Amino acid sequence: MDKHMEEKIFQMHAEVCKSMANPTRLRIMNLLREGEKSVEELRERLRLPKANLSQHLGVLRHRRIVSTRRDGLNIYYKVANPKIIRACDILREVLFEQLQEGQQLIRGITK
Repeated sequence: MDKHMEEKIFQMHAEVCKSMANPTRLRIMNLLREGEKSVEELRERLRLPKANLSQHLGVLRHRRIVSTRRDGLNIYYKVANPKIIRACDILREVLFEQLQEGQQLIRGITK
């Protein structure tokens, strides 16, 4: 891979991570792992105002993390590439392991 391409990939990677660096967006992605969802279904399940949800979905759509489909008046969202979910799962596994290690350390200190 040439230097220019490598820099472009790093920049894109950083932008995707920045877009995902929000608990609400991570919850959206977690729901979308189940499959395509309408805006209304996402709004109900997340208990968010429609305007707030639309902002978050817009960020994810802009980075092509999610894609949309319109059916009449309804807009449906889905994960654009399932590899994003796999990447999130791997990161969650690492974080869970770190949390467990931290709890074991605290238990060892308090004994």
